[in-house]
Amino acid sequence: MKKSLVFTFVIAAFITSAVRAEHFPSRPITLIVPVAAGGPTDTIARIVADRMKQTLDQPVVVENITGAAGNIGVAHVAHANPDGYTIGIGLSSTHVMNGAIYKLSYDVLKDFAPIALLTTSPHLIVSKNALPAKDLKELVAWLRANSGKVLEGTAGAGSPPHIAGIYLEKATGANFQFVPYRGGAPIMQALLAGEVDISIPQAFAVHLVHAGKIKAYAVMGPKRLKAAPEIPTVDEAGLPKLYFSTWHGLWAPKNTPKEAIAKLNAAVVDALNDPLVRKRLADLQQQVFSPDMQTPEALSAFQKAEIEKWWPIIKAANIKVQ
Repeated sequence: MKKSLVFTFVIAAFITSAVRAEHFPSRPITLIVPVAAGGPTDTIARIVADRMKQTLDQPVVVENITGAAGNIGVAHVAHANPDGYTIGIGLSSTHVMNGAIYKLSYDVLKDFAPIALLTTSPHLIVSKNALPAKDLKELVAWLRANSGKVLEGTAGAGSPPHIAGIYLEKATGANFQFVPYRGGAPIMQALLAGEVDISIPQAFAVHLVHAGKIKAYAVMGPKRLKAAPEIPTVDEAGLPKLYFSTWHGLWAPKNTPKEAIAKLNAAVVDALNDPLVRKRLADLQQQVFSPDMQTPEALSAFQKAEIEKWWPIIKAANIKVQ
């Protein structure tokens, strides 16, 4: 009799769980953005969230939870109820680099359920107009000749422009002085004012190149930018394979039901296939990952590979954060 009751209870629980999963989502989903509103990450999140609601038939509400280089917002997702109703957008800095720099209350790999890769944007090697170098080879010679005096604008210790600068130091043998600013826009303002010599921003900076306000030497990726086909790749310009990009993905807390992950992934894939979404992302100089890279498994493998590549470089640099 007792065994029968236990069996009945287990079956009932299974059916209830299946029904709940089948009806996901039945209310709005919150998408946490761990950085300030208005920047590339926030804009990407809002573009994708707006289209996901068509597939999910529920609103996807964007909420910015900022601070500590993105760690506060990411922690919010890590510690959220794993029911699929709280998800987060992350990027290479929050879900790879920060794990090698900060003492975190979560594990960047183990405490999340991957949903999908979204976009990637290669960085550009740029300088102020007054710098004499005309191409990347001349820039490398100038960096070496001025080693120790070169000023590179970054968004702070451990930020993508900082890590990219360390990578460029390693490739050229030159040493830089890293000058921190509060974000991409202030860095570009400093470059325009001649306060720094170089920077390594995302590809959004092409509009300043086209306006003749800064110089661009190379795209840190294997392909030229459609928006700036005149800028050579690092392979073509003299520093082969010196690739660096900022990429974005979506994660849920670990133990989120697989059925919920599958529905969220389907909504992301639908969004990334939408021509209007792709155009809006392209206008931000964001490249959508290919369909085979849009699965949860692909995001997991990609993140692991990025950690294996960047953590040794970051730890060897002994980056100190305030």
